[in-house]
Amino acid sequence: MKQRKIPMRTCIITKEKLRKEELIRVIRNNLGNVEIDLTGKKNGRGAYLKKDLEVFKKARSSKILEKVLGVEIKEELYDELDNLLK
Repeated sequence: MKQRKIPMRTCIITKEKLRKEELIRVIRNNLGNVEIDLTGKKNGRGAYLKKDLEVFKKARSSKILEKVLGVEIKEELYDELDNLLK
């Protein structure tokens, strides 16, 4: 039986290649709104973060999501990311 290919994505903080299940996708849609995509299938420009509290803290301090997505990120989004792990 042929083995299925596992989709791999890269965390923008750690640069690790991981399976999609091990990452959280943050998207910017056509209207410029930023949201967390738990399904991994929403339309928009996406960035992946490893499911780790330290990674979320580093993303907040370095503002790398703003650079990658090209829009200003509100603090509420970072708080929502932190709450996902708790």
